[in-house]
Amino acid sequence: MQLLSGIHHVAVICSDYARSRHFYHQILGLRILSEHYRTERDSYKLDLALPDGPQLELFSFPGAPPRPSWPEAQGLRHLAFRVQNLERVLAHLQQHQVACQEIRVDEYTGRRFCFFADPDGLPLELYEDGGAPAEQTALL
Repeated sequence: MQLLSGIHHVAVICSDYARSRHFYHQILGLRILSEHYRTERDSYKLDLALPDGPQLELFSFPGAPPRPSWPEAQGLRHLAFRVQNLERVLAHLQQHQVACQEIRVDEYTGRRFCFFADPDGLPLELYEDGGAPAEQTALL
């Protein structure tokens, strides 16, 4: 019996809401679904649409501790985005001064991939598979 039908959303807590909002919306091209300021929490919640259905929720919380990145901690390791043309996306990111690692090849699938980070150092991956919908509006 299949219990899960897919990923609904991934939540990210940022240190600088305006900077992260710009990164995910303007640089990565994710469409804003809704944006709310929650007075009782002194916190923003931004819902962004990924081209294939799931959402990315961006939160700001005052005083949130930084994420440990090295050595790799237990738990979520990174967030990977599917792309059709890796060079095109990398060129776009580099135009926006986003540092990207070298392109690597997955030894099991033969697919190319590359890592970069969001403004808070959250590891993000671009995974080229050529299977994303043609009607997508975001860069990814």
